[in-house]
Amino acid sequence: MAPEESLYDLSLLCLYIFAPLTYFPLQFLQAPYGKHFRTGWGPTLPPALAWALMESPCLVFSLFLLPLGRHRANPEALAFIAPFLLHYIHRTLIYPTYLGARKNPAPFPLSIALLAFIFNLLNTYVQIRWLSHYAEYGITGRAFWARVAVGAAIFVAGMVVNVRSDQALIALKKEGGGYKIPRGGLFELVSCPNYFGEVVEWLGWAVMTWSWAGLGFFIYTCSNLVPRARANRRWYLEKFPEEYPKSRTAIFPFVY
Repeated sequence: MAPEESLYDLSLLCLYIFAPLTYFPLQFLQAPYGKHFRTGWGPTLPPALAWALMESPCLVFSLFLLPLGRHRANPEALAFIAPFLLHYIHRTLIYPTYLGARKNPAPFPLSIALLAFIFNLLNTYVQIRWLSHYAEYGITGRAFWARVAVGAAIFVAGMVVNVRSDQALIALKKEGGGYKIPRGGLFELVSCPNYFGEVVEWLGWAVMTWSWAGLGFFIYTCSNLVPRARANRRWYLEKFPEEYPKSRTAIFPFVY
């Protein structure tokens, strides 16, 4: 096995190892940003700058890796990579501008941003290197394109939910006056439809790519966002004990 293949296999394995290493600590301790911000985590950044910094590898490193792959001009590879880039163009360039418009946002610990930066370097390498170099293309048929179409539809649906939910939360914060209970849409069913949308996105990605890389990213996303959604729901119930609808689940409608 070539040295670079060994590096790739190790990186893919790390993606799966990081899932439980993230999930279990988050049962007891939430990352200190947003409504869970607390001091004691070192220097901080404005949240807009922190998000742009920590998400940037997914965009910049993708564009660096893509030309190095043997499938760099393959239409199928480019079609797969497009949703990944679409998500991270939004996360790196657009979403931070929304955050910058908020009133009195909580600072973001630099230490957390750097950890996210490192994970995103790893995950981008795993996802883009597989699609642009290690995947095998050419054996396609109706079943293949049907799976791609289903996965793409799931991805787009999840991204719409994610973006709209984030915009609704930011609009509430721009009003000032502290935190408020979100209303309308999927907020009537779950505390964190933005997280639900992101989980759905990467489920669609896993279906589209039909790869260990895509599945690993979906599992890691769940390991990170499901505990935080549960913590957010608990936070709302404690802050608004009388007003907050107790029928809302944390992230998955009617289930959890």
